[in-house]
Amino acid sequence: MERSDARTIEAEQFCREILPTVSRTFALGIRVLPGDLGASVRIAYLLCRIADTLEDEPDAPAETKAYRLAMFARCFDDPACVPSFRTALADLRGDAAHLRLAANTDLVFRGFEALPERTRSVVRRWVLEMIAGMRKFVLAYPHGMRIQSIDEYREYCYYVAGTVGHLLTDLWYEHAPSIGPAEYDKLRLRCRAFAEALQTVNILRDVVRDAEHENSIYIPEQLLRTHGSAHADMFSGGIDGAKSALAAMMRLAHHDLDQATAYLLAIPRRAVSIRLFCALPLLFAYATLRDLSRAAEPLAGDRVKISRAEVKSLTLLSMLGVMSNRALGQLVAIARGSRRSSLYAGR
Repeated sequence: MERSDARTIEAEQFCREILPTVSRTFALGIRVLPGDLGASVRIAYLLCRIADTLEDEPDAPAETKAYRLAMFARCFDDPACVPSFRTALADLRGDAAHLRLAANTDLVFRGFEALPERTRSVVRRWVLEMIAGMRKFVLAYPHGMRIQSIDEYREYCYYVAGTVGHLLTDLWYEHAPSIGPAEYDKLRLRCRAFAEALQTVNILRDVVRDAEHENSIYIPEQLLRTHGSAHADMFSGGIDGAKSALAAMMRLAHHDLDQATAYLLAIPRRAVSIRLFCALPLLFAYATLRDLSRAAEPLAGDRVKISRAEVKSLTLLSMLGVMSNRALGQLVAIARGSRRSSLYAGR
């Protein structure tokens, strides 16, 4: 076997192995995607996760983050940059699994190079768009993210999540025979909301953690001030106002999740694996938002996490009902808390 073939196999094995350590939810969904589509989404996700690791590094100066992101972007057009990029990560800090992923960027790019040419073009376009936006916000807030307005929040979410919605939708169009031009146009209308809804739920779940570990606050300052709080005191004297601002953000998340549901139901029934891939994180997000809205102290620092039993139940029910829009609609109602299911009786 030639060295290049052995290296490609090594890259595929690494990407499969590392994926569940950096994302439990998306690892579940990616496993159901077949062939080139599954490989494409897996590689694209890992590339996005590397960019996210660079942006979230807790101690690096903004200039260092921006430099690393720029180097990472150059690797898409010049593979010779990859060794220099890895060297620039020598003092990168963070979660062990994410550090291991970043340290093996060369293997991820080897997997990227093995993708079909048109697929590489799709992945390159949207990951580079994400990286450019991350650099913009890193440099705009060198001492820690402090989102100022809803409009700025929307812009930030577009770069870190909306781009992923576009990327996935372009991959569906590229690889799924049942998604033609008409179906693609419908999905493009809501693909940004689909991804940004999941991002907003993650932000709401991690408000305290992001502030403590990354010095980042994504709840807009203008929204906090409307409710009598501010970034400076939202965890102390302005906590009541901060809770009201969080409630407003939860309403925004519900609106986007409803758009995400419309996105899911617009995917042709014949695209079974794609429907299941999209259904799982959507249902988990609805359930997480439900529990967040019921939390007595959303700013206490206790991270809301739905139970393993509910994850298993929603996964099983999704597999059974994935081809029925009615069944998926009922699952959404259950996950958001507006209906009960006997499968959750023991929660």
